[in-house]
Amino acid sequence: MGWVGAREKRAIGSGNCGGESERLRASIRKRASEREEGARLGLAVECAPVSSSNNRSSKRPDKPATAMDPEAFLEMANQVTKLKMYPYFDIAHCTLCCLYVRDDLGTGSLPFSRKHPLANWLSSMLTIFAGGLLTNFLLGEPVLGALKNNQQLLLATAVWYVIFYSPFDIGYKIAKFLPIKVLLAAMKEVYRVKKINDGVTHAAKVFPNGYLSMILIGTIKGNGSGFLKIMERLMRGVWTPTAVEVMQPTFPTKASIAAAIIFVLDKKTDLISAPHALVYFGICIFFVYFKLSSLLLGIHDPFIPFENLFCAIFMGGIWDSLAQTLAGKKGAAAEKGSDAVKNG
Repeated sequence: MGWVGAREKRAIGSGNCGGESERLRASIRKRASEREEGARLGLAVECAPVSSSNNRSSKRPDKPATAMDPEAFLEMANQVTKLKMYPYFDIAHCTLCCLYVRDDLGTGSLPFSRKHPLANWLSSMLTIFAGGLLTNFLLGEPVLGALKNNQQLLLATAVWYVIFYSPFDIGYKIAKFLPIKVLLAAMKEVYRVKKINDGVTHAAKVFPNGYLSMILIGTIKGNGSGFLKIMERLMRGVWTPTAVEVMQPTFPTKASIAAAIIFVLDKKTDLISAPHALVYFGICIFFVYFKLSSLLLGIHDPFIPFENLFCAIFMGGIWDSLAQTLAGKKGAAAEKGSDAVKNG
């Protein structure tokens, strides 16, 4: 009761009657408890900032949580450039090529594979090795040199057999399962970037100053199956002369052209100052992102808006629209004149 005042002490000692004394003691205890509670609250308020600051200082990390270290990012990019394609990425490439052949056959794929296994195998192998076969032909090298690796040829044949002839068609069903197909598609895009880079590098050795040749070989390496689609279908007895890749280029062809141009600029000019590993890794991310967007979001060709704008500005689109507008106005004016003559 250290908080009790002098007046209260004198009142207690004066010997008042019992009821008044009890009321006085109750009021004294109440005031004392209120003062003690206030003192505790004040002490807590004074101590709170100190404790919170201590907690913040104790929880503060040694280094702020920022983006990835540039050196670590560059090291990861270097690891991507050194990835070995055999066997896993080759399996992904062969699987998707065989899936394309089977889907292109449509509902008659199984009867055709049972009735014409040789034609089926040849068309599948042509799709799988199309880039190497066509680039060897263009560079004056042995065309069949693309098939000289026996391990890759056996692997492609094994994948073809699983897709077309596995019991209960389980191989095809597993490959068409969406999570598996997404994984295979991402791996194939990394494989595609590797082929484009190898094509540009190989063409640079044959034609050191032939930038167009480098771009052409890199593009064909990236999407050779698209350029040999007519021949591949012809092996299955189907003739589609309108399915020419240069007339209706698909997104893989357009992306391969863009990637080949970037690789040529990186190798032969000083326009790109970034390390080659970062350029390579960035192109891989671009290919994988848009392939997954095509599978999951339905974004099939992001180049179309830019193509429409380019054609409208530089390929006569504006002038054709202007000519049609002027011709329409002249026709309307002539029509009005003829109506006036008839009514007059």
